[in-house]
Parts: sequence; C-alpha cells; structure tokens
Amino acid sequence: MTVQGLILRYSAFAIVAMALNLAAQRAVLSLGEGGWYFAAAVFAGTLVGLVVKYTLDKHWIFYDRQTGLKAHGQKFSLYTAMGVVTTAIFWGTETAFWVVWKTDLMREVGAVIGLTVGYVIKYHLDKRFVFNTGSAEARA
Repeated sequence: MTVQGLILRYSAFAIVAMALNLAAQRAVLSLGEGGWYFAAAVFAGTLVGLVVKYTLDKHWIFYDRQTGLKAHGQKFSLYTAMGVVTTAIFWGTETAFWVVWKTDLMREVGAVIGLTVGYVIKYHLDKRFVFNTGSAEARA
C-alpha cells in the first residue's frame, strides 16, 4: 500500500472510531447531567473507540493475521498500554474545552482535536511496539 493510501485508510478508521466514540458519549450523556455522567460518557466512548480502532488497525493497517485468544490478549493489552498517554491527551483536551466553554459542541471539538493528536502519536507507537512483526507496511 502506498503512503497516501495508508494515511487515507488510517484517517478514515480514526474518523469512524471518533464518530462511534462521540455517539457512545452522547448516549451516556442523554441519561443525565453532571460530573459523573461526563466521566462515564468519556469512559464509555473511549472503550468503544478503542475496540473498534484496534480491530480495524489490526486487520487493515498492520495486516496482523495472528489469531487465538492469547495472541489477541497480548496485542490488545499492548495496544491499550500504548493508548494510555494518547488517551490522556484526548481526555485532557476534551475536558479543557468543556471546562472553558461548557457546551457540548466545544466539548466535542476538544475531543476531535485530542483524538486527532492522539491517533497520530498512537500510530507510531503501535507500529513500533504492538504490530512490529507484521507486513513490510507495518515495519516501514
């Protein structure tokens, strides 16, 4: 795959994961208002986005064909660990936008900015530490 194709595919998957993340957040926030709902919404959205993005990245970005519970468990654990710092960027940006503007629109703008920065960093971490035994594209 060309570099442009990889960027396009990775970006499309990031957009899908972001949209599902924000949809999960909206679903939780529709249940009520306040700090606990906000925290639960961010957590639920992050979990949904993580699982979706892992599945897409594993198969369509890094072409990882390992199967089995042990292989998935190890990869998903590493993938999640690589996401700790990038999740902090995402949560921090989203929360900062919420604290400053206190509107759902600006919270979501902050989420998109934080997720975008996080995904760029995460791609490089995943390529190096999680999916480093895959295809030539994964090692390039």
